[in-house]
Amino acid sequence: MRTDWAANLARFDRVEVVPGPEQRHSAVVLCSVTNDGGEPCIVLTRRAAGLRAHAGQYALPGGRIDDGETPVAAALREMEEEIGLTCVDADVVGLLDDYVTRSGFVITPVVVWGPTEMELKPNPDEVAAIYLVPLVDIDQEPRLLTIDESDQPVIQVQMRGGWIHAPTAAVLYQFREVVLHGRPTRVAHFEQPVWAWR
Repeated sequence: MRTDWAANLARFDRVEVVPGPEQRHSAVVLCSVTNDGGEPCIVLTRRAAGLRAHAGQYALPGGRIDDGETPVAAALREMEEEIGLTCVDADVVGLLDDYVTRSGFVITPVVVWGPTEMELKPNPDEVAAIYLVPLVDIDQEPRLLTIDESDQPVIQVQMRGGWIHAPTAAVLYQFREVVLHGRPTRVAHFEQPVWAWR
């Protein structure tokens, strides 16, 4: 499966966005691991309730890119800090399109092939819970909503009995399209819910 993912990403002409002076650059990880049942999964977290921004929301591991750091280095560092999962450059399969958020972030998604054996430890300051989401749950059509505040559709993906919104929903959907199916699909036009604009 890793070979197929790498081939799909190698064929994909990703869009890179250079952050403007008012934007902050961050990176997130789509890390493939295996659950206790042997199913391939992606690691998803729920943000800690005490965080200043977007507390309690579902998110991919990741965070801000420090000065002099590459998106890959930041993504791997943040994943280790947040959930205790250590990966190296050789585990990186490729990158998806940068996604620009309404709240002023440029997010670089990094696809990583995780270890077969692991012990995940959530950092309580940042992560309330860790979930291993089977690929079969990610491989579904999104829901698109219309809102008065934008001409673009709000994207949502169903997961864990609820709905996950952009930017995480947009990144997961592009992962599904590009990595799992080899379809060169763009997601930059998908909107976030209004409450996520701040």
